Formats: sequence, C-alpha cells, structure tokens
Amino acid sequence: MKLLITGRPGAGKGTQAVNIREYYNIPHISTGDMFRAAMKAGTKMGLLAKEYMEKGQLVPDEVTIGIVKDRLLEDDCKEGFLLDGFPRNIKQAEALDEFLKENNVNLDAVLDVNVAQEVLVRRMVGRRVCKNCGATYHVEFNKPKVDGICDNCGNALIQRPDDTEATAVNRLAVYDEQTAPLLDYYKKQGILVTVDGDQDFDKVFEDIKAVLK
Repeated sequence: MKLLITGRPGAGKGTQAVNIREYYNIPHISTGDMFRAAMKAGTKMGLLAKEYMEKGQLVPDEVTIGIVKDRLLEDDCKEGFLLDGFPRNIKQAEALDEFLKENNVNLDAVLDVNVAQEVLVRRMVGRRVCKNCGATYHVEFNKPKVDGICDNCGNALIQRPDDTEATAVNRLAVYDEQTAPLLDYYKKQGILVTVDGDQDFDKVFEDIKAVLK
C-alpha cells in the first residue's frame, strides 16, 4: 500500500497515520522525521537542510524533495509507505510524481482527513504534547489516563506555544493558501479520497480502511 495522507492542521492525520502504519505494516514517513534522520546520518541533503534550519530559514523545495527521494529508495519502502507532510505544494507534488514514475511506482490513494475550521481551532487550542516522546493528547477528545502525564513514557505533557487561537487561525489560512490546491491536483488524478475527520478517531480509521479495500 503506497499512500499519502493530508489534512488541515489539527485534523488528526497524525493519529490516523500511526493507525495506518500499524495496520498495513508500512513505514510512516513524515517530513520532520526525514529531516532529523538525514541530518543525523550526515547525508548530502541532510547537511543542506541543517544549514537552512540552523539559520531559521525554510528548507527549499529542492532539498526537501531530495531528502524524500533518498528515503523512498530505502529497502523498507519497497512494499509500501505512508507519506505525511509531503508534498506541501504543487511543485513538490510534481517532483514526487516524476520520481515515482521513474521508479515504476504508483500512489494507491491520497487520503484527505477533512474537518471544519471551527472544530480544528478547538482541537488545536486543547492539544497537549509529551515533551519527551512527542505523543499527542487533547484535554477533551483524547485524554491521557493520568491528567498531564504521557501514557507512553510517563513524562509531563505541555501545551505548545503555537497552540493558541490566533496562531491556529493563521496556520489554517496558510494551509489553505499553500497546500489545499493539492486536493484538486490529486482529484484530477482520480486518487483523492476524503474522509470525515469530525468523528471519533476509531470511526475515522474504520472509514479509512473501508475506502482502501
């Protein structure tokens, strides 16, 4: 299964990505993870990304695309993968298509987890993250077993500085401007599948499995 998952900030695609990874036994490839792994390994693209990030600059498309290509050529991606956070714009999508075509690979589906803006703002403001392992919780929708403590590693949960209402609204506006055009791009290819993300997380995953059968 070769998949791409997208969704506006706060839509819950990270939770669904974990479910998909475990159920289909495919690597979950997120942009952040790729950057960190490439920098740690000291690859050419990883070192370039590090230069930009240390200066507080956005990593250029060419570098991001190069890191993704390197990752997709690794052995664990031969039977399938789940891309998360890439592509972020049409240029990256076109580069991905070209790379996949060169390697005789086709995406099976592009999953869009769709949630209304007012719900997303509420979700983001209530989000809590483990400062140690990165696990994500919510004060309403996905509470930890012990308030303020991560179920996985027992460390404290924090609210990220950017999880405020003003920042949430701005992030959604940026997404709509830069990334939302990808939905039309993949819809024209006939591989876009939209699932209702404004449901219980388990129900969302059941819907995802149903459309991927």
